[in-house]
Amino acid sequence: MAERLVADRKVRAVAQAGSYGTEFAWAGSQPTFVTFQRDLSAPQSETRSGVTVERFPFEHLDAWRDWDVARAQAPLALLATSRVTYDPTGGYGRIQRTLWNLSAAQRAAHRADLLNQASAGLEEARRAHTGPGHGVQEQLLALADARDLALTLLYPALLTWLHLWPEFEIRLPHAWRASAGLRFPKAIYRLEHLYGFGGQEEARRVLLATRGLGMLEQERRARAAFSAGYYDGAVRYLRDETARTHRADLQRWTSLSSARREKLGTLLGVTRAPLGPAALSLTAELLEAVRQGE
Repeated sequence: MAERLVADRKVRAVAQAGSYGTEFAWAGSQPTFVTFQRDLSAPQSETRSGVTVERFPFEHLDAWRDWDVARAQAPLALLATSRVTYDPTGGYGRIQRTLWNLSAAQRAAHRADLLNQASAGLEEARRAHTGPGHGVQEQLLALADARDLALTLLYPALLTWLHLWPEFEIRLPHAWRASAGLRFPKAIYRLEHLYGFGGQEEARRVLLATRGLGMLEQERRARAAFSAGYYDGAVRYLRDETARTHRADLQRWTSLSSARREKLGTLLGVTRAPLGPAALSLTAELLEAVRQGE
């Protein structure tokens, strides 16, 4: 695949992302390539036969060398942590040098941006999912939104203290424990509490609950993590994928059959994690711990 991408005259830079092909590879690692190419007007992502290619317009190769432009537009972690294999103009390398040589002031400003976005998201979730007349579905939607804010904004913000970029593989939370667990115990504790991990037994329960919910690909990947010993990684992945793929079910919770509600409840961890306002309050505590670097 790498050779085919490099041979394509439209492709002007190629990198490989993720743990596949590195010393940190494991049974669930999947080949992921990042390309910049001509004749592309918007980013595209495709996965075929287990290989993912993230494609970006050639023009971004120059534009994202500017930090202010990159932090507003670019997938920063993907670009910072990928391994460049073809870069004749040096543009990809310049983007990476920009990202890995940010000053403390630049990282602080980026952290403030992420925290502000998370704060706004929390307020929006409170308005949408709490208050008089709200029922079980709002409790579940609040939990789903709280986890999304924690994973996509607050965890990356926490890593700015260390000048690291997040790894969004199925092995989370093992990666955040390794990178930030000792340095920021309060933040990591709250992040983990939000997911309600339970080790091998919880992972086994969650895997069984995927049956009949159209999650064959997610189950396959989670089972690979389970087999490798990444029990909490399998749980984290299935909790987030359930919220993403079955949000419509959460919105019409009271109309679902009891069997479907039981499966979705197990996948989301409703008996282990805080729900509704409690989930949002915990996320607010996580936000403050990230802000203080604790």
